[in-house]
Amino acid sequence: MTKVTVAALQLSFTDDIHENIARVETHVRKAAARGAKIILPPELFEGPYFCRVEDEALFSNAQPVESHPAVLAMRRLAKELEIYIPTSFFERDGQHYYNSLAMIDDAGEIMGVYRKSHIPDGPGYEEKYYFRPGNTGFKVWETKYGTIGVGICWDQWYPESARVMALMGAEMLFYPTAIGSEPYDADLDTSRMWRRAMLGHAVSNCMPVIAANRIGDEEGQRFYGHSFITDEWGDYLADVGDQEYGAVVATVDLDAARTHRAGMGFFRDRRPELYGRIAQDI
Repeated sequence: MTKVTVAALQLSFTDDIHENIARVETHVRKAAARGAKIILPPELFEGPYFCRVEDEALFSNAQPVESHPAVLAMRRLAKELEIYIPTSFFERDGQHYYNSLAMIDDAGEIMGVYRKSHIPDGPGYEEKYYFRPGNTGFKVWETKYGTIGVGICWDQWYPESARVMALMGAEMLFYPTAIGSEPYDADLDTSRMWRRAMLGHAVSNCMPVIAANRIGDEEGQRFYGHSFITDEWGDYLADVGDQEYGAVVATVDLDAARTHRAGMGFFRDRRPELYGRIAQDI
């Protein structure tokens, strides 16, 4: 298809997983009613962003992909509405725990699972305590509406991950996120950097970027929203601020992006033989 309507959800969440799933379902339905065929909820929408603290009791919230309540609910919803829903969830796989995403197709089937590659560790974002680094590698999925790549939150800061997904055939990049204030510096606002990093991915890879963030105050940590959708030029097609609640919806033109991508020559002029240093550990 030449054009596809996509959506990013910007919501706040409670400690009740069933309430959170219901909130997401409500706004998925609203976005689908506006024509969206691929709808992105925020990262780990099953509950509050629990990585603010290290608490071993919270590992009990993780579930296998086959039985996770958020994944099961989105599978039912995707099948009913005939839409795609990239679904972030806390995954348990045997003795291992991951920050994962199930790619759910328009028949409610799981196309595959991506496990977050880059795991942050810092005040208020202590993810290395909970999550093993992903072992899936980067993923792209062919949908009826184009091929999409998905990175999870911290992945979005890395141009390498965006470029790899583009080289794998991605035509759109989706980023579910949970990011906000920094506990060690109340005056630090990274929202501009957060958006600019992803705008750079849109520009350098000549393709739309869709980013979904949460909002609200969770025990003193404020999530700053600013969810958005860009075109292949890195220009906003739709965006919201730090308090708006609901769905950001826009239509992207994949044929126009493909033509622009070819014309810019970024992929033609790559020199991978010069990039070996990137793959070396410091």
